[in-house]
Amino acid sequence: MKIVVCVKHVPDIQSDRRLVDGRTARDGGDGTLNELDENALEAALALVEAAGEGEVVVVTAGPDDAVDAVRKGLQMGADAGVHVLDDAIAGSDAIGTARVLAAAIRRIGDVDLVVTGMAGLDGLTSLVPTAVAALLDVPALPLAAELVVEGGTVRVTRHLDHATEVLEAPLPALVSVTDQANEPRYPNFKGIMAARKKPVETLALADLGLDAALVGEAGARTEVLEAAPRPPRADRQVINDTGDAGVRLAAYLVENQLV
Repeated sequence: MKIVVCVKHVPDIQSDRRLVDGRTARDGGDGTLNELDENALEAALALVEAAGEGEVVVVTAGPDDAVDAVRKGLQMGADAGVHVLDDAIAGSDAIGTARVLAAAIRRIGDVDLVVTGMAGLDGLTSLVPTAVAALLDVPALPLAAELVVEGGTVRVTRHLDHATEVLEAPLPALVSVTDQANEPRYPNFKGIMAARKKPVETLALADLGLDAALVGEAGARTEVLEAAPRPPRADRQVINDTGDAGVRLAAYLVENQLV
């Protein structure tokens, strides 16, 4: 079984964000593997381990620093990585990103299952997984809290607000997993050292046969008209506790109909 895991290199959520031309700056050196993609990696690795055979390939698209997300996947246990690196990708929206990832997956070939995180913590659109599935013409089973592969079928369990669903689809298919799916493993020293010898292929759009006009700003179906840092809150009230802070806080909550 060959599984592809799509990962993203995102700015550290604890760091200050910078905007450049209306886009999040991704060259500050403080990026990290998207946390929700760690759940996708764990799900793929667990499937291969349970089957006793298989291969996990990590795929990403982005600038030079994006390869760090691939390396983290290799340290966790993935077998190989693919980094699509091309200046024309900059400014891609969800559809453009999906086109790049789908083209990379097609180039890998003979993929049984694609696993992704439920969203990227920088954008939180959750659009890319199903867009990739549509471009690959495979079933999409999003927001899975549990994932099982038996024979040629993938089965997922989804916990919705008012119901629990069990979905099945034949392979090949795409599954996005939530942070409820598992507890991602930490790379150990052996895994970190082994990752240095694992192959990472760097590809340009030309290697994928993908027209640059279909990605980046040129191929975007959405446009950012304006972007600015969120201004600091100006309505905060600081209460210094002189023994009656609890009473004053309760009065504030009641006054503003928050209880």
